[in-house]
Amino acid sequence: MKRKTKSSTIIACVIVSIFILSGCATIVSKSNWPVNIKSTPDQADIAITDVKEGKDIFKGKTSTIVTLSSKGGYFKGRSYTVVASKEGYENQTIQINSTLNGWYIGHLLFGGLIGFLIVDPLTGAMWTFDPKDINMTLAGKTAETPEGQRTLSIVLIKDVPNQYHDKLIRIK
Repeated sequence: MKRKTKSSTIIACVIVSIFILSGCATIVSKSNWPVNIKSTPDQADIAITDVKEGKDIFKGKTSTIVTLSSKGGYFKGRSYTVVASKEGYENQTIQINSTLNGWYIGHLLFGGLIGFLIVDPLTGAMWTFDPKDINMTLAGKTAETPEGQRTLSIVLIKDVPNQYHDKLIRIK
């Protein structure tokens, strides 16, 4: 009976040690995150730049999923800039920023001081991304008209300001 109690105690100590000596976020989370990037219209060119290093890390077309590292250094997260462009549309830029991973707070509950101060900050698992799903809507470019020339714009009646309703002419 003593032998069984001793081995149970050893197993319990090993399990407790894993939680105390390692990082909660490192155990249940990760430091590389898939980011889903979509656009309207589809097939827009995208370029992702690492803000700190100023280097392009990805170029491609939407829709795509890109795996980005949240590790920016010891106790530092990483940020990225996503620029979407397409012929006939205005460019759109979105920032992806690291935010504190909720699992990192697990150290406060389980008392994992080494994981809190060393493991998770070094691995980058203390960070996650916001947003992880990006839906970019590119606005159409407006054509510039040379001065003095007339233009024709077709709009829905509901988009015409009320002050112009009495000047409209119905075309049959």
